[in-house]
Amino acid sequence: MSSYQKELEKYRDVDEDEIMKGMSPEELAQLDIELQEMDPENILLPAGMRQRDQTKKNPTGPLDRDALLQHLEKEALEAKEREDLVPFTGEKKGKPFIPKQAKREIPKEEQITLEPELEEALANATDAEMCDIAAILGMYTLMSNKQYYDAITSGIITNKEGINSVVKPDTYKPVPDEPPNPTNVEETLKKIQSNASDLEEVNLNNIKDIPIPTLKEICQAMKNNTHVKNLSLVATRSNDPVAYAVAEMLKENKTLQSLNIESNFISSAGMISIIQAMKQNTTLSELKVDNQHQNLGDTVEMEMASMLENCPSIVRFGYHFTQQGPRARASTAITRNLDLRRKQKKV
Repeated sequence: MSSYQKELEKYRDVDEDEIMKGMSPEELAQLDIELQEMDPENILLPAGMRQRDQTKKNPTGPLDRDALLQHLEKEALEAKEREDLVPFTGEKKGKPFIPKQAKREIPKEEQITLEPELEEALANATDAEMCDIAAILGMYTLMSNKQYYDAITSGIITNKEGINSVVKPDTYKPVPDEPPNPTNVEETLKKIQSNASDLEEVNLNNIKDIPIPTLKEICQAMKNNTHVKNLSLVATRSNDPVAYAVAEMLKENKTLQSLNIESNFISSAGMISIIQAMKQNTTLSELKVDNQHQNLGDTVEMEMASMLENCPSIVRFGYHFTQQGPRARASTAITRNLDLRRKQKKV
């Protein structure tokens, strides 16, 4: 048994409190220092508690911070840079790598012998000329679609990209935005109210800031107007109150031939009022109501089909049916109305 183990056996059965009571303050401080140094590799202890505190030493002299910084800067400037073992001269050694392209040997059964004149012509032909020859012979797999169509549509060589060239997309051509609608709403309303003879088409498409009362006034003025033949209110944020005003206008107007109210916020109730109003209108030949904000439903589509069957004046109807039944009925009704219109023109 080692001396360390004997010392442990000596104090194994001794109470720790009794030992602590019999020690002086100096001995306790020394014990604390020894305990801190006992287990420096205990990962559960903070780094500052794994070793003895050595920061409480007395200074050996005065500290001059500026002098220390100047000394460090002087040492850094006087330190010599390490010389490269092999100085860089920029010289490239060796040959650049060039991958070898394996030549494909043509089997004897695929080898073709041409006349000397043709052999010489093909040997001296450029890539663009080879593209034209391939296009004439129908070998469209040797070139891109653009090369092929350029070769067969033009009599001269225009595309010089070469055979087996990478297919390039067509250059992007920016499309300018559609200019805003220049229609003056207030002046148009006054002309409709005064029944101006020079106003036959009213186009308010894509004007989103028209107040709802103004749209209702336009429909109210259209009741007695006898010159406007086309009325378009596409994307004007028209809603059900405007649809009810349109329905009242259709009951009284006898001049309007085309009405377009697509891309608005008209619900099924407002659309039914317009469809039912068509029973009292005999002059409207074109009606477009597609692309509303919400789905109109099967009931509205059945009403549309019934309206087309009972209104022979409608020959163009703009709506995408979602049900097969109303779609078939509407198609049959439009065909019948077109036949009736054709017979009336012959007479």
